[in-house]
Amino acid sequence: MDIYEKMKSGEIYDPGEADLLAEQVKVNQLVYDYNHTPVIEREKRQELIKQIFAKTGENITIETPFNANWGSNTTLGNNFYANFNMSLVDDADITIGDFVKFGPNAVLTTASHPIEPDLRRKSLQFNRPIVIEDNVWLGANVVVFGGVTIGENSVIGAGSIVTKDVPPNVVAFGNPCRVVRSVYDKKE
Repeated sequence: MDIYEKMKSGEIYDPGEADLLAEQVKVNQLVYDYNHTPVIEREKRQELIKQIFAKTGENITIETPFNANWGSNTTLGNNFYANFNMSLVDDADITIGDFVKFGPNAVLTTASHPIEPDLRRKSLQFNRPIVIEDNVWLGANVVVFGGVTIGENSVIGAGSIVTKDVPPNVVAFGNPCRVVRSVYDKKE
C-alpha cells in the first residue's frame, strides 16, 4: 500500500512524508491564488476551483478566504455555496452533494490523531471520509468530523459539533449534535 492509499485507509500513517508535503504545497498555492483573485475575475476563480478540487459541478460559489488541506480529495456537487472561512481538512475523501450550503466558518475535518501519547508525539494521524448528501445546510461555525454522513435535506444548526451520522430530513444541532425534529415539522 503506498502512502496515498494508506492516507485514505483509516490506518495510522505519517502525514509528514516528503512526497505528501510536496504535493500539498501545490494545492496550497492554488488555494492562495484563489483567495487573492478579485471577485470580479469570476472565470479565473472558477478555473482555480476546478484545479483545486477532485471534481466540481456547476454553479460553485466559495467566499474567501477558504482553506483546503488537499482539495484533490474533495468533490463538490452542483449549486454549492460556502460562506467565508470554510476549512476542509480533506486527507480522506469529502463528498458534497448538490444544493449544499455552508454558513461562515464551516469546518470539515477527516483527520484525527491517536490518543496514545507516543503515537501523537510522532505526529501520526488517521483519516475517515465525510459525506454531505444533497440539499444539506450547515449553519455558521459547524464542525463535522471524519466518518460522518449527513443525510439529504438535513439542516445542522449553528455551532454544532457533528461526530455521528445524521439521518436525512432532520434538523439537528448541539454539542454533540443531535436530532431535534423533522425538517417537515412546521416549527421555525
